[in-house]
Amino acid sequence: MKKLLLAALGLVTMRPAMAQDSTQTIKSLTISGYAEAYYNYDFKRPVNNTTPGFMYNFNRVGEVNLNLGYIKANYSTERVRGNLALATGTYMNANYAAEPGVLKNVFEANVGVRISKNSNLWIDAGIMPSHIGFESAIGRDNWAMTRSLVAENTPYFESGVKLGFTTKDEKLYLSAMYLNGWQRIQRVDGNTTPAFGTQITYKPAATVTVNYSTFIGNDKPDSLRLMRYYHNFYGIIQVSERFGVTAGFDYGIEQKAKGSKGYNNWFVPVFIARYALSAKVNIAARGEYFRDQNGVIVTTGTAHGFETFGLSLNVDYAIFPGVLWRVEVRNLSSKDRISPERTSADAPEQTFGKNNLFLTSSLSVSF
Repeated sequence: MKKLLLAALGLVTMRPAMAQDSTQTIKSLTISGYAEAYYNYDFKRPVNNTTPGFMYNFNRVGEVNLNLGYIKANYSTERVRGNLALATGTYMNANYAAEPGVLKNVFEANVGVRISKNSNLWIDAGIMPSHIGFESAIGRDNWAMTRSLVAENTPYFESGVKLGFTTKDEKLYLSAMYLNGWQRIQRVDGNTTPAFGTQITYKPAATVTVNYSTFIGNDKPDSLRLMRYYHNFYGIIQVSERFGVTAGFDYGIEQKAKGSKGYNNWFVPVFIARYALSAKVNIAARGEYFRDQNGVIVTTGTAHGFETFGLSLNVDYAIFPGVLWRVEVRNLSSKDRISPERTSADAPEQTFGKNNLFLTSSLSVSF
């Protein structure tokens, strides 16, 4: 009888501990989601209802569509973290076209372990957001509604292993990566060369961020190996409570041929200014220039390659918490005729012009 009583007491004392562990697990797991619908009007009205091939967001024109929608689970404790997000939309169709099967719908899937008790040192592995650039695929996080040309033509995601360190005052972040390629989940067939990345982010004050990221690697089969070296610089300054500026400059080089000592280069400056008219209304203006004369990133088959200057202006209105309505007008001017256009309402043939004018609106919800 005494043993039975002790056993019963043991069960009673165990139950609160089990309940506490269960509650802690639930608190460590969060579910979030995002969906962004849009309508994009291209004044050139291309025959295939698609924006030029160097644009990967809001790329369907003349129709209402979903740019990006995802559901995400995040697990986070003091020593372990993980993310899994599945997504759909025209963004996924455009950016994941090279990935096989179900990988086309994996927006994020990674796990991380803190390897030091006394410092903020982590190893993360899997499919992760890119370490290059200040814009992400999630529209609400960007100052401009559409993505900059430099964001559209650098990785939005990457897959590999990352070692990251953050100082105790959180002013400095350092990371180094082993990657499967330039915006790749699955390595290119015939490629055995590793790719590497680095990132340095410094925040001397709460209103200032300075970043330098790099990529080194070959994103082609070994038989066509061309080494690429890419540099990404940007700074974000919140000048006042209402006004902020972002400036970036990217520069890349790639071998002209396998084993060659000659390199093709490209560069991209971009500048964005944002002003808050009120707690719910923001406006942002952007100027950008992309020069890739040898078609390393954007192939045009024209005399001057890809040389494009862009201007845009957008207005954002936060209707409710988590609900954002945006409108943007954007013009892209190229040196050569690379923008698809329609010469008449019933013209079946595709022609090309030097300018593109877009009027785009989106409505997003996040939870």
